[in-house]
Amino acid sequence: MSNQDKYIGQMLDGRYEIQELIGEGGMAIVYRALDHRLNRNVAVKILRDEMAQDEEFKRRFCAESHAVAMLSNPNIVSVYDVSHSDLLEYIVMELVDGITLKQYMDKKGALAWNEALYFTRQISRALAHAHERGLIHRDIKPHNIMLLKDGTIKVADFGIAALDNEVHESNGQAIGSIHYIAPEQARGESPDSRSDIYSLGVVMYEMLTGEKPYTGDSLGEIAVKHMNAEPTPPHELVPDVPQELERIALKAMEADIDSRYQSASELLADLDRFFQSQQKQEEEIIQNPAVVPIRSVSELSREKYKLRRRRSGRVTYLTGTFTILLTCLALLVFLWRFWLEDIFSPAERINLPSFVGGSYNDLINDPHLNALYNFEVTFIVDKDTEPGMILAQNPNEGRSMMVTPEGIDVALTVSTGDVLASVPDVINMDYRSASSILRQSGFYIEIENATSDSYPKDYVISTNPVAGEELGTGSTVYLVVSSGPQISNVFVPNLIGLSEGAAVTQLENYGLSFGGSTYAKSDLPEGTVVGQSVDAFTEIEEHSKIILRVSTGPEGR
Repeated sequence: MSNQDKYIGQMLDGRYEIQELIGEGGMAIVYRALDHRLNRNVAVKILRDEMAQDEEFKRRFCAESHAVAMLSNPNIVSVYDVSHSDLLEYIVMELVDGITLKQYMDKKGALAWNEALYFTRQISRALAHAHERGLIHRDIKPHNIMLLKDGTIKVADFGIAALDNEVHESNGQAIGSIHYIAPEQARGESPDSRSDIYSLGVVMYEMLTGEKPYTGDSLGEIAVKHMNAEPTPPHELVPDVPQELERIALKAMEADIDSRYQSASELLADLDRFFQSQQKQEEEIIQNPAVVPIRSVSELSREKYKLRRRRSGRVTYLTGTFTILLTCLALLVFLWRFWLEDIFSPAERINLPSFVGGSYNDLINDPHLNALYNFEVTFIVDKDTEPGMILAQNPNEGRSMMVTPEGIDVALTVSTGDVLASVPDVINMDYRSASSILRQSGFYIEIENATSDSYPKDYVISTNPVAGEELGTGSTVYLVVSSGPQISNVFVPNLIGLSEGAAVTQLENYGLSFGGSTYAKSDLPEGTVVGQSVDAFTEIEEHSKIILRVSTGPEGR
């Protein structure tokens, strides 16, 4: 039994019955499951064994999943449950019955501008909802956007799509989908909510034109274009794209992050204004056609008036019947083309060829292969291979696959070669935050501890290489983290018989702290130490507190 099949038939936490494998990613495997408590089908995403062994990755997976579970928006795939233990990490999500926006665009090419507007407004609502709650997606692309049969859009894998790109290879780290990556991400900088807006702008451009804004002979060339080039205006590719909608798309994908929309809500407001203006124009067009006056009913004879009413009724009935028949015929054609044809057509199967070792650029320029396959690509930095080399594929070579009109889904892992990034400045930062920033910049982390009187416990003392140094992504940055001041042991002095002031001075001389005094009657003179909280000559940690018991004299105070 393969690792992918080992969960099928299992009942997780006495509730979720795993039924069928429905997808795989770099970090997790996705199954269809039945929730026996609520009697509904769900999707269960189980963290791969090798990922679950990485404590830092597992912590981030749990944190992101819990955060996404707090989202509630009709345009975001819902997370119902999160479970984590020493043995298994998984999340339970809404099972979406639909196709990806990529599959839809592959079938239709350029979308009608009003359809692109309809989809973009929904995606913007999802981003606005998540960004207002502090969550960014970091990997907006058509592959992560689901389209339901009724036209509803649902954005999938909020917060964890970027984790799925962090494939832990010995020589590489994922840097996302190069065709949709924001310029700041391509430079190795940490993304923010405006990076999602850039990626959405690219998706919007592709919906309007049927083409990606930037292509090239290599992955590096495409990344550079994201940072420096200007896209061809959409109306030059598709003349009927409205000028205002083009302006909105180009502003969303401004390379300068400060020239972009600064929030998804701001983008949505512009989209809504454009939508409302179009509605108003359509209403005016309907109202404007001149109405040809006719004689009033009073000018007709009663018999002619009745005859006209009967004819009008027959025409209205026939027109309505004809309209219903046309509508049913159009619906039948639509259902046949998009759903029924696949069901009643005989299934053709092929054995999957090997793509490993080949060139990704050659692959995407082969029209026959692109018609047959849907390639979903994860790019990783691998300094030991040529840029564009295919390193892995899923499913593997030789797997028998059914040929469908939508194409066969194949996940590829592709090398970007060696990419340099600047080491961020994380000195005097909590090591957990510092580690997250360094990983987002494409580096691996190794931590060693050292005592320090200057830096608080768990804060970074130094890095190697130092901040600002250029380093290949996928390389290791070494952090020296403070374990707090160096602690040594001391012997407690004998304080009994000393005055209270002399005892406090003696504690300071021994590197101990005065923890206060209690007072009691004693035959010894008032102010004399008659007891101490830790016995004399006991070895304890430096700076520990000692409480004194002091005499008030025979008569008391």
